[in-house]
Amino acid sequence: MLLSEFFDELFGNRILVSAGIAWFAAQFVKMLLNGILNHEWRLERLVGSGGMPSSHAATVCALVVATAIDYGVGSFYFTIAFILAIVVLHDARGVRFETGKQAEAIINLYDFLDKTINDPDLPELDKLKVLVGHTPLQVLAGGAIGIVIGFWYH
Repeated sequence: MLLSEFFDELFGNRILVSAGIAWFAAQFVKMLLNGILNHEWRLERLVGSGGMPSSHAATVCALVVATAIDYGVGSFYFTIAFILAIVVLHDARGVRFETGKQAEAIINLYDFLDKTINDPDLPELDKLKVLVGHTPLQVLAGGAIGIVIGFWYH
């Protein structure tokens, strides 16, 4: 297979491209919202996790819709995409959201200890990433973006 054939097939894969467009759209909206609401224009929000809307949700929802359109909801491909979406959505809302809350608690505890005991031997704590998960609204918004793009691109 030639390299040009590889890229023709890759970018001709409507399911993959739908998911990629949904991811990018959600990340772009996330960057815009961060800039508008926080008056802070950070390119990191274009690729960073956490925040509004969930790009994880957008990606897997576009994947599910595009797979359903191409192969039907009774197909093996749809089953795999659907199960993957359930796992990713649950993880984005549940496990990763709780991880962010734990990171915030650890940072607060460290700051308290640092101010209270003023021990020079207290190890330096690199700031933990707090924005790793999503609220239900963020997941819902990302899912809506993915569903719309999944239908639109097909």
